[in-house]
Amino acid sequence: MTRSGLKAGRPQGRITRGTTNINRLRRVDRAMAADPRIRAALDVERPLAVDLGYGGRPNTAVEMALRLRRAVPSLELVGLEIDPARLVEPREGVRFALGGFELAGLHPNLVRAFNVLRQYDESEVRAAWAQMQEALAPGGLIVEGTCDEIGRRCCWILLDATGPQELTLSWSPAYTQHPSELAARLPKALIHHNVAGEAIHELLTCADRCWDRAASHETYGPRDRWRYARAMMLDSGIRVTIPRGRRVDNMLSVPWELVSPN
Repeated sequence: MTRSGLKAGRPQGRITRGTTNINRLRRVDRAMAADPRIRAALDVERPLAVDLGYGGRPNTAVEMALRLRRAVPSLELVGLEIDPARLVEPREGVRFALGGFELAGLHPNLVRAFNVLRQYDESEVRAAWAQMQEALAPGGLIVEGTCDEIGRRCCWILLDATGPQELTLSWSPAYTQHPSELAARLPKALIHHNVAGEAIHELLTCADRCWDRAASHETYGPRDRWRYARAMMLDSGIRVTIPRGRRVDNMLSVPWELVSPN
């Protein structure tokens, strides 16, 4: 047994750089806490979430627990790391354990795997997804993605047990001139497909075009300008999800089939 109380086993995956920063994953945390699908997945007697690959410091796992518990107070969170040297004692109601894509024998309702697969080959992505999907509790979800070093630009894929369901791009409007600047932070399953003829390239091109056409709304601020640009995308026939309420971040969410690689 490990000191976290979980059974010891052989973690599946490779040790990655493990770089992290405080508040780096705030955008994905906020989005998860507000997502009704994730809230529904955690609406069980003993909701369990896993932060897979929390890196060299446990901050992002603790922050994830803090933000999700505002919506799900009874949430239990376990941070998993494949590098034994990164394990720490429990803190602020979060346990830490050795584990990889097999999820250390846990069956969580939610898994966040951020900046993990970015350091793998694209050919390895589906197998990693499958391992995590197999370990999910019934109705469980996976949020797998990538962000920049300080979390100003984030991209992630929402998966359930059957496969990827949605792609989301989220960014600080103050530090991004065009939506296509997020291309460098696309998840591994998409990052090499941002070329002419691929669906993700067409989406980003359309987002840039609508953003430029919405320039007259800049006087009301970049968030209002983006809301108008996103509505233009919807009017053009792209099934863009319009989130409820006002958001701190600019967000673009579309069904996976609209961006799935050829």
